[in-house]
Parts: sequence; C-alpha cells; structure tokens
Amino acid sequence: MRQRFGIGYDSHTFGAKRPLKLGGVEIEHSSGLTGHSDGDAVAHAVIDALLGAAAMGDIGRLFPDTDERWKGADSIKLLAEVKRRLVAASYSLVNVDVTVITEAPRLAPHIEEMRNNLANVLQLPLNAVSVKAKTNEKMDAVGEGKGLQVFAVASIGGA
Repeated sequence: MRQRFGIGYDSHTFGAKRPLKLGGVEIEHSSGLTGHSDGDAVAHAVIDALLGAAAMGDIGRLFPDTDERWKGADSIKLLAEVKRRLVAASYSLVNVDVTVITEAPRLAPHIEEMRNNLANVLQLPLNAVSVKAKTNEKMDAVGEGKGLQVFAVASIGGA
C-alpha cells in the first residue's frame, strides 16, 4: 500500500452569533466562529489535509463559499462527504493529527469528544485520531483572543 500525507490549515475569527463548534462539538464560548458554513475549523483543516493527501483540491473548491448550499452547513457532514469521495477513489484513511491554537475557550475538556466525532465520521479507530490544544502565548491576533488556528495532518493509503 502506498502511503500519502496531506497538511490542512484553517483559521477563523470569533464574532459569529452562533454556537462555537470544533470537531463537531458545541463548546460554550461568548461567540462562534465566522465562516460560510458552521465555522468548524477543526473539520475544515481535516478536510483540507485529506484532500491534499489525495491531490483532490481543497475545501474551497469542493464546497465554495459562493454556493448557498453550503451556507451554515454542518462541517462534519462535509467531512463525511470527503471521506466518501476518498473511498470511492480507492483510498483508505490511516490517521489524522490535529492541533488547535487558541487562547480561549479551554479545549481540554472537549478533546475526547472531538476525537470520537472525528473517528466516527472517518471510520477510524480512536487511536488513529489525535487532537491537541495549544495557546499562542498571547502573541498575534490569535494570542489576543480574536480567533483561532487549526493545523491537521492526514495519512491515507492506496491508489
């Protein structure tokens, strides 16, 4: 089996009048993330990592923010569609590793639920899904609490 790797990145600012969702988990916070869909930056970064590993473009090409079908869309469902496309192209998912960078809210209490959600939608064992949370040590806009960043790495096999 040929192994392939992809890197995904997403960032959003806080300020949307909707719940904060990360990795499909609703997290109590003063505001949600801006964005055309539900703003789930964890799901978005994983989508881009998977699409990158398969050389199948990126989230903006597959689910453009100019298309009203994706306005407010559940990003976990978008991730499920990407998984379906990878399997249809004869790829198998191996693992994903995610790092969320934010000053607040505190994510540690939600990490296991995020891992479970991602493992379920990607049909991976829990030990193949990693989610970590870091701060930016008060540096830049993320450090000032204006938004968050997410990095993801995915490994796939096949094709």
